[in-house]
Amino acid sequence: MEREPGPGGARRALGRLVEAVLASRGEANAVFDILAVLQSEDQEEVQEAVHACSRLFGALLARGELFVGQLPSEEMVMAGSQGATRKYKVWMRHRYHSCCNSLGELLAHPSFQVKELALSTLMKFVQLEGEHPLEKPKWEGNYLFPRQLFKLVVEGLLSSEEDRSLLLSQFREYLEHDDIRYHTMQAAADTVARVTDGRPEVPLIFWNNAFTLLSSMSLPRQEGDLSSFYVKHVELSDKWKVVHLKEHRKAFQLMWLGFLKHQLPLRICKKVLVIMHDAILPYLAQPSLMIDFLTRAYDIGGAISLLALNGLFILIHKHNLEYPDFYRKLYGLLDPSVFHVKYRARFFHLADLFLSSSHLPAYLVAAFAKRLARLALTAPPEALLMVLPFICNLLRRHPACRVLMHRPRGPELDADPYDPGEEDPAQSRALESSLWELQALQRHYHPEVSKAASVINQALSVPEIFEQDLKKGPESVPLEFIPAQGLLGRQDDLCAQHFTLS
Repeated sequence: MEREPGPGGARRALGRLVEAVLASRGEANAVFDILAVLQSEDQEEVQEAVHACSRLFGALLARGELFVGQLPSEEMVMAGSQGATRKYKVWMRHRYHSCCNSLGELLAHPSFQVKELALSTLMKFVQLEGEHPLEKPKWEGNYLFPRQLFKLVVEGLLSSEEDRSLLLSQFREYLEHDDIRYHTMQAAADTVARVTDGRPEVPLIFWNNAFTLLSSMSLPRQEGDLSSFYVKHVELSDKWKVVHLKEHRKAFQLMWLGFLKHQLPLRICKKVLVIMHDAILPYLAQPSLMIDFLTRAYDIGGAISLLALNGLFILIHKHNLEYPDFYRKLYGLLDPSVFHVKYRARFFHLADLFLSSSHLPAYLVAAFAKRLARLALTAPPEALLMVLPFICNLLRRHPACRVLMHRPRGPELDADPYDPGEEDPAQSRALESSLWELQALQRHYHPEVSKAASVINQALSVPEIFEQDLKKGPESVPLEFIPAQGLLGRQDDLCAQHFTLS
């Protein structure tokens, strides 16, 4: 193709080629000139070529001038005795296939404008190919979707070599359509399986791209909400899986399980755990299948274990899953680092929920209270203002543990029976000890900390205030501003001047 001089020269030259191809099949070879410009080093030329391809193949799809069915090899058809129309359609279908592959490669172009344009053009072809399928239906009413073309798009987004977060943010608008979201979940699961198959180490960039895409999926809550389809259909059939929410939930579940079964980098693991409770578990067909991932994460330790608590809490309390030695492992998470992690507030909130049951044995609650009190001796002030109310709540909910506060002359440090090195809370002998640490904190240099430690005894008696009020005698309550003097009022009242009692 010869580019015309001046601004817009490439656009005009490509425009004439497109017009020629659409006007006459005899000009079909001009398609090669258009496709060649997609490989240009000039960004402007590439963009004009993408526009030209969009116009050309969009029109050919709409006009039905591409071969429909299992695509035969180009050489076999051209050497055969089929009619000229069939040969043309097969030949042009191969050119369309080459165009889509080139657009897929442009998703890795250095220019974001080119990437964005290539993505929007491919998605236009997805829509047109969905409305004018290039495969024959297996039966009447069969649901057809251009899966191979769409798989090319998803594979381009899930790059192993380049961060595609910006392009993925552009793709997110397509996920508002139920059919696109459904097929994205399937294509993403296939791509993750293909990329990780047989590879000892997967690049972090791929995991980042995959998490960005997977975390963008948000399913509707109710069946009737499935109504937005990118590929237009005259009528939706109830036989199609894509119109049923339970099938979307299955695809969502398979996608996440296929992703989480791998040994993920810790930073990706953290990101997953942060969204697990509200963006993943509520949409799974079987939330209990997440127990393996959550228990593996809980066993890692540190911040990962703290984050795994949220998901475990939902599975244990809402789905009645049992977790052996859960409280023993929760007890093991209590170390000095818990006061310094980013997710400290979330951890204490969840720990408070786990320890709220009145059926927990006193020795277990006492062990948690004692471990936290011992750690509080070296904790920063901002953490203490969270820990002291936490300990207070434990003692208020479990009256059997209040002996830790009221034991006369608690043991000195060298005589304290509590064993801080014991991993099993049942063997820590915390219930034989006392919370002398809280008394020490009453002399803390920080006034808010010393105040918080000092009011624990007072706070523990709050539930008893109601009983104290019942023992009080009735108080005189004024019913008017001037107290009454006798039945008819004061002597100078008008009523008393005219009436007397006899």
